[in-house]
Amino acid sequence: MDRLVGTVVRGLRAPIVSSGDNISQITVDSVLKASAAEGFSLRDKDIVAITESVVARAQSNYASIEAIAYDVKQKFETDTVGLIFPILSRNRFSICLKGIAKAFKKVYLMLSYPSDEVGNSFVDYDMLDEAEINPWKDVLTEKEFRKLFKDTSHIFTGVDYIEYYSQIIRESGAEAEVILSNNPTSILKYTDCVLTCDIHTRQRSKRLLKAAGARKVFGLDDIMTSSVNGSGYNSEYGLLGSNKATEDTVKLFPKDCVKLVNDIQNKLKEATGKTIEVMVYGDGAFKDPIGKIWELADPVVSPGYTDGLLGTPNELKLKYLADNQFAGLKGEELKNAITKSIENKNTDLKNSMDSQGTTPRRLTDLIGSLCDLTSGSGDKGTPIVYIQGYFDNYSV
Repeated sequence: MDRLVGTVVRGLRAPIVSSGDNISQITVDSVLKASAAEGFSLRDKDIVAITESVVARAQSNYASIEAIAYDVKQKFETDTVGLIFPILSRNRFSICLKGIAKAFKKVYLMLSYPSDEVGNSFVDYDMLDEAEINPWKDVLTEKEFRKLFKDTSHIFTGVDYIEYYSQIIRESGAEAEVILSNNPTSILKYTDCVLTCDIHTRQRSKRLLKAAGARKVFGLDDIMTSSVNGSGYNSEYGLLGSNKATEDTVKLFPKDCVKLVNDIQNKLKEATGKTIEVMVYGDGAFKDPIGKIWELADPVVSPGYTDGLLGTPNELKLKYLADNQFAGLKGEELKNAITKSIENKNTDLKNSMDSQGTTPRRLTDLIGSLCDLTSGSGDKGTPIVYIQGYFDNYSV
């Protein structure tokens, strides 16, 4: 009988992970126990993925607002800062802001509009058009912005982030002044010391600020890159990818992930004889069609993966073959023709019309998105995802 199932994705339940736990062994044990309990066998080229959250928790990779404030103060050595392009998130940025603001007497908070970098909106483009505002050149004060737009609360959370972030700054002991602009150099009218908080555009922002004469420029990826009085840290991403842990601490993005995934792969090899690919995943890279929110608030989808997950898909578009080269075939004859095409396809289809419409993204970004949607961010209790058949195709 022909094979009738392709890719299978399983969310695996695991123990609640605490600081100091051996996440490598927990992952291996969870996979082996799930395999025995559910009756599925492990195979070469299967994939096991672990959410970054439990990895960082096991690593005790936390930082307090005091540690953040200390690091920021040491880097800037000034009382005034321009804080530009933070994303609008209570989970992602509010606790970081508490620590940052503690280091200064005055914070100029410059927000991008009509939305932040990942799509959280104050207003929509239709409202901008009606007000005859050009977001690519118009710089607005908070007073000017509120005069034009009465309701600036978030579509899903209902939070007025202008007021919310301003309140956090004031409660941390600093004066707050809000500006709205999409040009990073607009902040230099107010201060030449800038902390740029954008994620995926941070290198451009830094480059433009330095070229325009900023005296000091750092990004969130430059904060908490080493331990402060025994705190956690991330040498590559700093505060990027952090999440709220408590009202006074953040959980940082996990570190040393390549070492971890290779260790898990080796342990699974010893236990099963199979070469199973392993990755750590964070936010998936997808966009919500209603709220227009692009989900990727982490600096990367995967901070660590085994070598077998390098690269991008090299796939033929089956419906293109069926509608073009083999338009006159049906049934078993069509199946055999497509199977033969797959078996004889070139190793690089990048410029081939036969691959048009396939997803030109890295494997880790695709698989990480699949895992994020599987595990969710709530109470499913499946921080480990096991995938089978991902690298199979219609010919096998």
